[in-house]
Amino acid sequence: MSRTIWSVDEHLDDILASVRPLEPIELQLPDAQGCVLVEDVVVEVALPPFDNSSMDGYAVRIADVEGASEEFPAVLTVIGDVAAGSAGLADDQVVGPGQAARIMTGAPLPAGAEAVVPVEWTDGGTGEGPAAAMRAHSDAPEDATGEVRVHRPVVVGAHVRERGSDVKPGDLALAAGSVVGPPQIGLLAAIGCATVVVRPRPRVVVLSTGSELVQPGEQLTGGQIYDSNSFALTAAARDAGAIAYRVGAVADDAETLRATIEDQLIRADIVVTTGGVSVGAYDVVKEALSSVGDEDEPGGGVEFRKLAMQPGKPQGFGSIGPDHTPLLALPGNPVSSYVSFELFVRPAIRALMGLTDVHRPTARARLSAEKALTSPDGRRQFLRGRYDAEAGTVTPVGGSGSHLIAALAQADALIVVDEDVTSVEPGTETDVVLLG
Repeated sequence: MSRTIWSVDEHLDDILASVRPLEPIELQLPDAQGCVLVEDVVVEVALPPFDNSSMDGYAVRIADVEGASEEFPAVLTVIGDVAAGSAGLADDQVVGPGQAARIMTGAPLPAGAEAVVPVEWTDGGTGEGPAAAMRAHSDAPEDATGEVRVHRPVVVGAHVRERGSDVKPGDLALAAGSVVGPPQIGLLAAIGCATVVVRPRPRVVVLSTGSELVQPGEQLTGGQIYDSNSFALTAAARDAGAIAYRVGAVADDAETLRATIEDQLIRADIVVTTGGVSVGAYDVVKEALSSVGDEDEPGGGVEFRKLAMQPGKPQGFGSIGPDHTPLLALPGNPVSSYVSFELFVRPAIRALMGLTDVHRPTARARLSAEKALTSPDGRRQFLRGRYDAEAGTVTPVGGSGSHLIAALAQADALIVVDEDVTSVEPGTETDVVLLG
């Protein structure tokens, strides 16, 4: 005899137990954004790869500028120019006693030099007062020679980025399991990595069901509403790290729905439907998928359940098609749909990515409300709320109705009321799931 009701945790455990991380692939850096590293990345080239200047100025020896001031400047002979991207001075040129080299930001520190004096601490080679900026190369004396007056002393290594001061060969640049974001791509490029081995971002197909659904921008007629679920869940899938495809609403016809889903399997690592999972006469998702199985995999197909939760009691989960593509069938009410996505689909997407922590962060917060919250006995309730981290409080937003999408748009947390709690008094601590 089949069970009549499942807990939230049991349903999620079943989903995660059947979802396997996607197979690793090697991708170029721009294509790896948002993916999860499969292997540790170890530094092979020091960063920076050579001692270089952090300022526009003059490369000098410490002894030559000791005690320098505006009244008694150190007068040095400029022996050449060192620009970023150049190999530095000629092989036979060394900054010797009484000498300096003009140097630009990022240029290699020439042999013999021990520090860089910022151009603002010199006359810039003009023979006048302190310089505001380095003169353009075309305005400098031929071969950047001449004299420069230095008005302030420096210490060894001043304004020099030492070789390997960021990372050294053999250092761990990024650990397996890291998400490749913009800073990580920057680091990988800086140490010379052109490709990385990652798990690809999951491809999620989202579709709504219901003959009453109309695309935004079209004219509503009697009994129709705009399809908001597919837009919200597609955005939520992208926010979770997936590549998401939204399919236009499918009418209440089981054969059409089954055919639509089958057509989408070619580009899906997971399919998410919304609507048609309850017990009504037109709940076509149940009708279309209840009898669909994976012929060569025992236990395949889609199972529909009632969960001890509010909102989101009716849920479906299973696998379909030749590749046993996971499918999650969510209820159609907007709040039920979104809450169900956060509780079940988002963790599944994160598991496909290969992440170990698949859940939203949680916190404990005191209820800030004018009256007690009520909750049905035996169900875990998820209410919309605004979380104030500084005050350690959470304030309910809107009511408990599963159609109240305007309140959902104002919420940044879900207030969790456990199954055995029927009333939460103001000031009581409760768990909150942080959505932001």
